[in-house]
Amino acid sequence: MTTDSSDPIPRRRRRWPRVLALGMAVLVLSASGVGWWFYERLDGNIRTDTRTAHELRKYEAERPVSAVRDAQNILLIGSDNRGGEGNGKYGRDTGTQRSDTTILLHLQAGGRSATAVSIPRDLMVDIPACDRPGGKSAQARFAQFNWAFETGGAACTIRTVEKLTGIRVDHHVIVDFNGFKRLVNAVGGVEMCLKEPVDDDDAHLKLPAGRQILHGEQALGYVRARYSIGDGSDTERIGRQQEFMSSLVKKVQSNGVLLNPAKLYPVLNAATSSLTTDPGLDSLKDLYDLVRGLRDIPREKIRFLTIPRQPYTYNKNRDELVQPDADRLFRQLRLDRPVPVSHAVTASTSGVPKTAGLGSYQGTTTARGICE
Repeated sequence: MTTDSSDPIPRRRRRWPRVLALGMAVLVLSASGVGWWFYERLDGNIRTDTRTAHELRKYEAERPVSAVRDAQNILLIGSDNRGGEGNGKYGRDTGTQRSDTTILLHLQAGGRSATAVSIPRDLMVDIPACDRPGGKSAQARFAQFNWAFETGGAACTIRTVEKLTGIRVDHHVIVDFNGFKRLVNAVGGVEMCLKEPVDDDDAHLKLPAGRQILHGEQALGYVRARYSIGDGSDTERIGRQQEFMSSLVKKVQSNGVLLNPAKLYPVLNAATSSLTTDPGLDSLKDLYDLVRGLRDIPREKIRFLTIPRQPYTYNKNRDELVQPDADRLFRQLRLDRPVPVSHAVTASTSGVPKTAGLGSYQGTTTARGICE
């Protein structure tokens, strides 16, 4: 009987599909394991603000009811807490929290638009009686807006915003100094266009004029700087913050971040480890869905503006609402209607800038170029 020397070759070839299938199965399982580990780590980064949720439940009867289904209102609070590790170099104190920046983000139903409304920290408002940490209570008072966060934290701030606007706040997010820096670094910096050079010792900032990319420490100094840029007003600082956020949204919207796992993970890691949220927004899936929803909104439909205000009658260092403009804005947001913004500005007889467009508000959109 003769031996066919070609027999072993087909048998070896027949084994390759099984080996390949086994290898692919191991690879998929390994990737799934790594993916699950990443998910668990990112999900575990997020801090949940259960205290605020508990406080708000006590005052549920006085809170406004959402007028439009599927629209969302998220309060973004920049915490100026200087008592923690890493934040002390911006001015040491005993750890008192302050809301250096507060933005009401309205997401239109169906993901059609996003409107970010800045609330000036010096705006004079009615602040309700609020519970302080530790069980003590603070009496209702008429005071500047950022007093609410310093006294009663996020719960007091949310109730103050709801009282001011009549808008139900569905979720809140708190970000501190270091969290902001980590997020900016994770996206590779944010491009800005400076009209003039900046030299501010208090903000730890020295920058040339012109187009440039700002990284963590520089970015934080830029959005915090006040007296060394422009006319030194909080109005101009809010405008710079809005321009910065607009540029940041462009960066996050880009395919280079959201569709690139190597870039997306650092961004998610920085974001999740920097945030404190309410229980309804404290999972990685919830946050990713929020960011992914923003990616699909056209840039001209992502708007940034400030509550219409002017110098307070009894103290020019404070602000008060301009009516009926402010109430019209609040009503449009409550009813989930589009809020037009205009870049054009004209001077009023009172010296307060007003938008040139009828029915629009002074602001910007993500579609606007940074050097325009």
